[in-house]
Amino acid sequence: MLDDASARTSLPDELWMEEALRLASRAELAGEVPIGAVVVCEGRILGRGWNQVISLNDPTAHAEMQALREATAAQQNYRLANCTLYVTLEPCAMCAGAITHARLSRLVFAAVDSKAGAAGGLMNVLNHPGLNHRVEVTAGVLAGRAMEMLQAFFRRRR
Repeated sequence: MLDDASARTSLPDELWMEEALRLASRAELAGEVPIGAVVVCEGRILGRGWNQVISLNDPTAHAEMQALREATAAQQNYRLANCTLYVTLEPCAMCAGAITHARLSRLVFAAVDSKAGAAGGLMNVLNHPGLNHRVEVTAGVLAGRAMEMLQAFFRRRR
């Protein structure tokens, strides 16, 4: 896990995604779909999240939503301008909407979700021309590792 000293430095996307992958493992240990997320602002992690839909009986308890909730509480502001969300799977429409409303400046995700992704996989909610906010999107960071984790999880479940 990244400590405060290393988190204050400017780290490449892969290192922040490593933390998201560790959180995805935490979800998997709890029997949840292995997705993890971190919100980073000014070189510091403000929020961490992992899927908790089953354990919390909450359809909104996606990794991204959990990380956003923790980050906005830490900032005491529902806006997260100049922050980046790192997540192991492309966000769904619900999470993409929350990312837009939070005014995140950037999204970095690992694996594309062609069935439900809303950052270009199935649809593009984040940068819809009718919206007044744009999010810079970087896809594919450590995608192979994230996809292998997801595929192994679903193979074991079948």
